[in-house]
Amino acid sequence: MSEHRAVVVDGVSKVFNRGTPRQVEALVDIDLTVGGGEFVSLIGPSGCGKSTLLRLVANLIEPSTGEVLVAGKDAPRARLDQEYGMAFQQAGLFDWRSVARNVELPLELKGWDGSRRRRRALEMLQLVKLTDFADHKPWQLSGGMQQRVAIARALAAHPRLLLMDEPFGALDEMTREHMQAELLRICAETETSVVFVTHSIPEAVYLSDRVVVMSPRPGRITEIIDVDLGPSRTVETREDASYFKKITEVREALRAGEDDRETEAVVAEERSSR
Repeated sequence: MSEHRAVVVDGVSKVFNRGTPRQVEALVDIDLTVGGGEFVSLIGPSGCGKSTLLRLVANLIEPSTGEVLVAGKDAPRARLDQEYGMAFQQAGLFDWRSVARNVELPLELKGWDGSRRRRRALEMLQLVKLTDFADHKPWQLSGGMQQRVAIARALAAHPRLLLMDEPFGALDEMTREHMQAELLRICAETETSVVFVTHSIPEAVYLSDRVVVMSPRPGRITEIIDVDLGPSRTVETREDASYFKKITEVREALRAGEDDRETEAVVAEERSSR
């Protein structure tokens, strides 16, 4: 990890529908820094605000309080400058465009000429090992291959940061494990920082330098767990005792966060009844 800070989230809270009967406090007092080349996973129970935090970093929504910086820029400026790429659970490819032209899309938005776009798209398809499928349509590819195209598209404009929201959630277990290994290879080759949302504890541990554990809504960071499984992750990593130890550590941190929130709810109820 370099000294470059890919993401800085400082004192961020998010409230939806403030001042209405439908008000929802989604995130409270979030502080998080992601270093250059670092892989950080966000994990927590459904509804804890993992995806909301990712959307704040992407400037798809704005914080109620606090500040978000991406590559040293405020989030709106970073979005306009395409400082990051995004990949979601659904690949989101356009079926009427070829695989290569899907990868070219962010480059079109940046105004690159056709020949330069094509060269870059082929470079990215080589990176994800799909060069032979450049002229296929997305519907002719498997789910895992489509996700590789989505990753190639997200990285096409040379972003230093990749934001990923459960990108492998819809894949079968074998394909998912293969895609995890491919993602780590790609990120190592491109020195890309990653913020990765997942519900899977083993996935978070296998992929990450750090796992950020979040509490039930309103989402808070309850613990940040360092994961040191060596310089490279392989099939053998999944069978190592230290891997299972970290899985247990994350699972216990999640349980502790849920227990703390239940205790807070009981105390609040007791106070209101007095």
